[in-house]
Amino acid sequence: MAIDRRKVLLYASAAALRFLLFTAFPRLPNLLTGRAEISTPVTSFKRLQEGLFLYTHNVSPYDGGVFYQAPLFLPLSALIPPSIFSFVTAILYILTDLLCAESIIQIADSGVARVNRLFSSPCKNNHWDSLAVGAAFLFNPFTIATCLARPTSVFSNCAILFAIASAVDRKPSKSMLALALAAYLSLYPALLLPPLILLDYDQVAGQGDSKPKLPEQSLKLGSIFSGSFAWFLTMSYMLTGQSWEFLRSTYGVHLLLPDLTPNVGLWWYFFIEMFDSFREFFLGVFWLHLMGYVGGLCFRLRKQPLFVLTTIIGIFAIFQPYPSIADASLYFALLPLYNHVFPLMRYTFFAMATILYATLLGPAFYYLWIYAGSGNANFFYAITLVWSLGLSIIVGECLFAVLRDEWEFERPEMKGKEVRRI
Repeated sequence: MAIDRRKVLLYASAAALRFLLFTAFPRLPNLLTGRAEISTPVTSFKRLQEGLFLYTHNVSPYDGGVFYQAPLFLPLSALIPPSIFSFVTAILYILTDLLCAESIIQIADSGVARVNRLFSSPCKNNHWDSLAVGAAFLFNPFTIATCLARPTSVFSNCAILFAIASAVDRKPSKSMLALALAAYLSLYPALLLPPLILLDYDQVAGQGDSKPKLPEQSLKLGSIFSGSFAWFLTMSYMLTGQSWEFLRSTYGVHLLLPDLTPNVGLWWYFFIEMFDSFREFFLGVFWLHLMGYVGGLCFRLRKQPLFVLTTIIGIFAIFQPYPSIADASLYFALLPLYNHVFPLMRYTFFAMATILYATLLGPAFYYLWIYAGSGNANFFYAITLVWSLGLSIIVGECLFAVLRDEWEFERPEMKGKEVRRI
């Protein structure tokens, strides 16, 4: 098997940069670990360390409302000797980033974003090299900052990318297993199940003469996902002393939002100001809003399930209960797959300027509120609204560009003509 020297150089450069930052600036990882933009109550590396301390001292890590992460993290982390814990975790997170990049390159090599069983983009010849797509992920500042801060969301992102890569590689069972792992770690990836089943089906149906039926394939893949998820829960039940106590702490925190630690999302401030009598109602409204996109996107963009996955991941980065820049970096990792429709976007500069503005001023506003005492929560929440606005514009513009691309595929005579979205 021939070795791709360009890929080896890319991976070596990305790994060397991360290792240099870990070793040359030993205080930087701890600084980033405490940042509200990167670490959330459900992904924080510091909270994982606190939970591990309780676990190794035979105390339930779910007592006290500090640890909200999956139980499997605890015995795996306990295998690492304390004397080399920081070094081993740094290597582990670097390798996880490289695995993510490998999955992205595999997705880009498949060409499914441009040509699939039901759709062929008129702009399919205008695309980036797969290594360029991988480099865009590995050298994204958001990705690097996330790696240094070591939140557990990195493993969820890796599982999601591996699930998509397995789907385009026509390995549906492996795809469902990876998505079940992602859902076990973070819950919200379970909403990716419908578009991932469609992607799996399209890849398998376009392979040979015998085409399976969609309902049968959906039932089969849904059963694999459910069985895998149940298996992870059963393992957690055994590891926690045959107790289901972890369910409320790991998944209940997503659904009920008991921890209102500030983050870059929209939920925390809203529910701080919310009267208790209306809390359950608006929790339901917020979750229904998040779930409502799945069915509509799957129906309207049935021909492009990979783009549905990409768009829903972008929506997660905006509207999930505890978002961080790790979720945005996952969305930005998949966007270059659709660079062939970038010329059809209209407000790219405004969107990127908004993201840059929020990225630079977010830490400053947080400092003014928490440390300097010269501001209040409105300072930080205002800049998170700007951040969400920038992401919303990018998601909306990409959606417009893909719909315009589909329209030009169906009506070639309208290519290049001005349209108006109603």
